[in-house]
Amino acid sequence: MIKRYFSLLMFTAVLAACGGGEEKNPEKKLLKLKQDRAKLDKEIAELEKKTKDTANVKQKTVTVATVQDTLFEHYIDVQGSIDARENVDVSAKSPGVITNIYVREGQQVSKGQMLAQIDDQVMRSNIAEVKTQMDLANIAFEKQQRLWNQKIGTEMQYLTAKNQKESLERRLATLNDQLALNRIVSPISGTVDAVIAKLGDQAAPGAPSFRVVNTSNLKVVANVAESYAGKVKTGDPVVIVLPDINKEIRTKIAFASKVIDPLSRTIKVEIPLSPDANLRPNMIAQLKIVDYVASNAVVVPVGVLQYSMGKPYVITAGNSNGKMIAQRKNVELGRTYNDKAEIKSGLQAGEKIVTTGFQGLNDNDLIKL
Repeated sequence: MIKRYFSLLMFTAVLAACGGGEEKNPEKKLLKLKQDRAKLDKEIAELEKKTKDTANVKQKTVTVATVQDTLFEHYIDVQGSIDARENVDVSAKSPGVITNIYVREGQQVSKGQMLAQIDDQVMRSNIAEVKTQMDLANIAFEKQQRLWNQKIGTEMQYLTAKNQKESLERRLATLNDQLALNRIVSPISGTVDAVIAKLGDQAAPGAPSFRVVNTSNLKVVANVAESYAGKVKTGDPVVIVLPDINKEIRTKIAFASKVIDPLSRTIKVEIPLSPDANLRPNMIAQLKIVDYVASNAVVVPVGVLQYSMGKPYVITAGNSNGKMIAQRKNVELGRTYNDKAEIKSGLQAGEKIVTTGFQGLNDNDLIKL
């Protein structure tokens, strides 16, 4: 078109040089040339604009994902630990020197099984002495009873012999009870987790000699911040994540305290666990307490959300005249958790959302996959 413009000018100049009939009316000729030039300038501008627009229109490569209805859950994240309902430090009931240890670490024991023996020599000597006295007291009582049945002797003699016999029996029973205190026994059935005592150690009440744990009766305990006290209750679903053994358990809260601890400003929650050989007391447990559930929810990655004037929107892929174009959709957000966001409105299942390459896209921009 530019060449055409210059050709016309040259043609006009030639005509002027030739001095044709138009020299008789130069004003009319000048007006005609100006009109032709304005028309050419307009056509050149239109062609340049079309050429520029065609060069600038490029299809941007993007990645899309189809939006689907799904279950959306919002969690309260809390860190807890595994604890044994039966985790007992076993100590002696009577002071004394430990003379025998009958168990080792890792050994299974039953309730009432003896774990260690405390020196009881003096107590056994006392019992032997009382038994000797009882033998004599029994003989004396039997003789006095026969005499009393024959109406021989006084009632006081009979009662005195009977009282002496019964007194020694009660004393022997007391000594036997005291003798039992010299044995350290397991109060529960479980596994010996630690043997703290050593031969020759001085055992004392309150000083742990063994630790016995029932690993078949474990629970997860955690403290939940006071701000969530109104949202956490007994029976709520919870997901327990055990990172040490790469395991996830979905269960329910068995107990949520009604009282807030005045020092930590937390409430205590407990979740029972099924027996598992891989679980250990004091193992870290991450709790994800479910406080919101939406079924058939539209969920998108948080990273695809963009904002304009404080309002969220996403870019979707649509079709126009057989071409794939970007379409901006304003959305209403619900709750978010980690990298997922719930969409309340503005987006429907089945739509294709642009997940990568959406930066800088506007309505009707051409895109390709």
